[in-house]
Amino acid sequence: MRNAIGLMSGTSLDGVDVAWLQTDGEQVEYFGPAGYRPYSSAERAVLRKALDAAPQIALREERPEEVAAAENLVTRAHAEAVELFLSTHGLDRASIDVVGFHGQTVLHRPYDRLTVQIGDGGQLAKALGLPVVYDFRAADVAAGGQGAPLVPVYHRALARLAGCAEPACIVNIGGVANVTYIDGETLLACDTGPGNALLDDYLLRHTGEAMDRDGQIAARGDPDLDWIAQALAHPFFDRPAPKSLDRNDFTSFLVDGMTFEDGAATLTAFTAASIAGIVDQLPDTPVSWVVTGGGANNPTLMRMLSERLAPMPVVTGHDLGWQGDAIEAQAFAYLAVRSLRGLPLTYPGTTGVSAPLTGGVLARP
Repeated sequence: MRNAIGLMSGTSLDGVDVAWLQTDGEQVEYFGPAGYRPYSSAERAVLRKALDAAPQIALREERPEEVAAAENLVTRAHAEAVELFLSTHGLDRASIDVVGFHGQTVLHRPYDRLTVQIGDGGQLAKALGLPVVYDFRAADVAAGGQGAPLVPVYHRALARLAGCAEPACIVNIGGVANVTYIDGETLLACDTGPGNALLDDYLLRHTGEAMDRDGQIAARGDPDLDWIAQALAHPFFDRPAPKSLDRNDFTSFLVDGMTFEDGAATLTAFTAASIAGIVDQLPDTPVSWVVTGGGANNPTLMRMLSERLAPMPVVTGHDLGWQGDAIEAQAFAYLAVRSLRGLPLTYPGTTGVSAPLTGGVLARP
């Protein structure tokens, strides 16, 4: 067993999640503490500028000025997050075998064999004095896979540890939503559509707030069902899994002309509908659904999703005792250990790669 720290900065741009895990990359022996280092509003502005500039990137090594500035920020913020985590929990640096560093996705175009996660793994390893595994998606995309989602193999470990009835679906709702289907040896996964990104961006434009906290604004509105039906006509939703998205693929989906509350309700219901729509593409009807990620903390989204999936029961990772907000960070601790052992990170059923494939790049201090 190895002691690993996992780091995740997701498409919601809220901050850096940190988690400690003891694992051999197959079984989870022990869940350690978790931590969080939020991005300031000024830091989020830098990251948003990088997202705006990233579409001009043609080669994954390119770093336009805005992207280079954001990469420096991301590396520094992750180093700070780990240092704070170690000191807060009294952890001995020498006890840590590896750090899994996802970085910040600024561009994801797998059909062009291009994915860009900023953050300098080599610099982070030097700053922390610890081995760092990073650049998890590149090998899969280079081999013709979608490069996402990467968490399914960890979802499977969690589901089996919790004794979830199969077929089971684990849903992660971050900026983009994705689902993992588990049934015996069958492991399938894909992005399902927008997660929190459209709603978060909508709130930011109209209020300056980063999110619809507790789904309060959407709860006061009425979803526009015609708008949702038209949005679901987008070709992405008919495309078979595996499939993946860039955070900004649906930014043209605007709710102009609605009241503020109705717009929030419509975007929330769109996320729920796009997740529920994946059921028709699965080999069998799931008997258990578990929701993780930031979306699990939104009661309005959870209600809408439960209504669309009824009578199938829907619970959150919190309900199963999982550290819901830390699962993706835990996953990258788990994936870092798998990478060290040369175990597969991605599979034909999760990313469309032709054969199970390992990945990640190891940087030593």
